[in-house]
Amino acid sequence: MYKNLLEKINSHNAKVGVIGQGYVGLPLSCQLAKQGFSVTGFEVDESKVKMINNGKSYIDDVSSYDLKELVRSGKISADSNFRNLSKMDVLIICVPTPLRKAKDPDVSYILEAAKNVRETLKKGQLVILESTTYPGTTEELVLPILEETGLEVGKDFFLAFSPERIDPSNKKFDIKNTPKIVGGICEKCTELASNVYSSFTKVYKVSSSQTAEMVKLLENTFRSVNIALVNEVTLMCDKLGLNVWEIIDAASTKPFGFMPFYPGPGIGGHCIPLDPHYLSWKLKTVNFYSRFIDLAGDLNAKMPDYVVSKLQDALNVRSKVLKNAKILILGIAYKKDVADERESPAIDVINILFEKMANVFYYDPHVPIMKNCGCGKTLRSLNNLNNLNKFDAVVVVTDHSDVDYKKILKNVKVIVDTRNVFKNIKSSKVIRI
Repeated sequence: MYKNLLEKINSHNAKVGVIGQGYVGLPLSCQLAKQGFSVTGFEVDESKVKMINNGKSYIDDVSSYDLKELVRSGKISADSNFRNLSKMDVLIICVPTPLRKAKDPDVSYILEAAKNVRETLKKGQLVILESTTYPGTTEELVLPILEETGLEVGKDFFLAFSPERIDPSNKKFDIKNTPKIVGGICEKCTELASNVYSSFTKVYKVSSSQTAEMVKLLENTFRSVNIALVNEVTLMCDKLGLNVWEIIDAASTKPFGFMPFYPGPGIGGHCIPLDPHYLSWKLKTVNFYSRFIDLAGDLNAKMPDYVVSKLQDALNVRSKVLKNAKILILGIAYKKDVADERESPAIDVINILFEKMANVFYYDPHVPIMKNCGCGKTLRSLNNLNNLNKFDAVVVVTDHSDVDYKKILKNVKVIVDTRNVFKNIKSSKVIRI
């Protein structure tokens, strides 16, 4: 089984099924198809299946031109019939892993995917989990489900974990030049999974699936803690009347021992706000309290309140109260130049403003509509930045490149800049966090 599958993978004759065609799954599907593999993207959302099969991308990092060419060549297709998982040689699970309200892991999508694989699992298949999760998930949750078939891991089928490392809109590092971490249930599992990914990037093998799962959580916990540190330094600098951005720039001139992180209105996206809580939850099951993780989460979660307080102070100086004020939120996406609003701090800022009875509007050329945003309301982006003088203030939450900041500076009375886009501007109307 092992040698036959290894030969298929190395000759790129293996049929690959990618379960979940979102921000991780679709770019991975396309990259594997470009390497010559026959790829099927399995997706429960029929609208996404239709778009893929029509060569239309809904992901920023995948161009419709590339997708259409891959569809035309027969290298990639999408399917909502999970019975066809049986036709695949390699199955890669890329499903969401959100948090519940109590901030404990919701692995229901992983379990559902594993059960779908179990229903069609056959000898000689390799299963890889990419969804971010806590250490032990692959071996303690996925493996027992697959073993219900009576097949033996390492002999009849193979199982590994390889954490996704997608950074949307990153122009320097993408799926092709970002190394992959791979850890299998056994040595053969690791080797097979490594050979899949080494078809397009470098691979670093680790000793187990638990180790690979922990690597992902360390990466994002590192970012969360350091962002929280610089956010707290921002609060310190505010009290001391210092410019935190200038201080970070100066500290960055040190060629060793310092790595710059930057403050902001909070943290968003599918990784940093969520992943550390997976680790924190797991540690609580072994009676270990992760003080850094929880403290970082608390600090980062308080930044939207700080942003609104800066806005309120700026309006008060101008004899204007926040109640009934017209406030424009500039940028709703969680990150610059992406169309992804998951866990965006803009949502928290908007909710706070609604609670304070402000009139809230937003402009984001990448996110035309926001459902259930701000006390359950649906908001739509302004079509343009005309008539800026009707707003009492603008809050720059996301620093998209395709925005005319000079126009904003000229026509707006108060600007709360959370991203330092007005770095070199000396004006009393610009309030930096």
